[in-house]
Amino acid sequence: MKKLEGKVAYVTGSGRGIGRAVALKLANNGAKIVVNDLDQEPADEVVAEIKAAGGEAIAVAGSVTDDDFAERFINTGIDTFGGVDIIVNNAGYTWDAMIHKMGDEQFDAMIDVHLKAPWKILKAASTFIRNAAAEEAAEEREIFRKVVNISSVAGTGGNVGQSNYSSAKSGVLGLTKSLAKEWGRLKVNVNCVAFGFIDTRLTTATDEKMTTVVDGNEVALGIPKKVHQGFSGMIPLGRPGTVEEAAGGVYLFCTPESNYVSGQTLIVGGGITL
Repeated sequence: MKKLEGKVAYVTGSGRGIGRAVALKLANNGAKIVVNDLDQEPADEVVAEIKAAGGEAIAVAGSVTDDDFAERFINTGIDTFGGVDIIVNNAGYTWDAMIHKMGDEQFDAMIDVHLKAPWKILKAASTFIRNAAAEEAAEEREIFRKVVNISSVAGTGGNVGQSNYSSAKSGVLGLTKSLAKEWGRLKVNVNCVAFGFIDTRLTTATDEKMTTVVDGNEVALGIPKKVHQGFSGMIPLGRPGTVEEAAGGVYLFCTPESNYVSGQTLIVGGGITL
């Protein structure tokens, strides 16, 4: 039997990159996946890939910062699959600038997507979790649920040009530790994975200007090749991580082996410690 057989997992930002790798990893281990992406097409593609492999999944497109997103995301999963077992708060992007060039909107956008959106999703799931935990306790059944919040080494150690992103990702650490204490009696393990340098479209090596639009904001994609090489040289393992390796760190916190681990932050960074 697969380790996550019958579990229902919610993964934000799972139409591309790390989130997609996480969704596929959890699905391959038996979980039913609620997939999310800003756009419908990539979300549907991941759902189709999971179903083609014999799994179950459903797509909920939209921005995690939308007022109605959290309730819609959680309720769709409950209505479709009947439960909440795993929540991975992965969605996000970077919008960098030195502090003297950064506007309030730029700072607020990072707080909204990386910190407030996960908080709202967890709050939306809280009623189901509390009721299910009470029922299971009455029946003397010990069922563990998992929350994995995604942070960054920028959140554990700061980064030049990312006062907004670093602040938000640092806040994720506090959210994780607080909910680990608040939800421990409900048998919910709440942990955090802080990524180092992972190869995605946000970090691809390029000297060409590439941008995308997120929530109406134009943000840069990729980093200059020389900067990419410099970052790679700082990593003890000598290279950036793959999205599959990033997903492996998340998976560790979703398995039964982590049932007595909560409130912790795992750095998946090839040996970087900040």
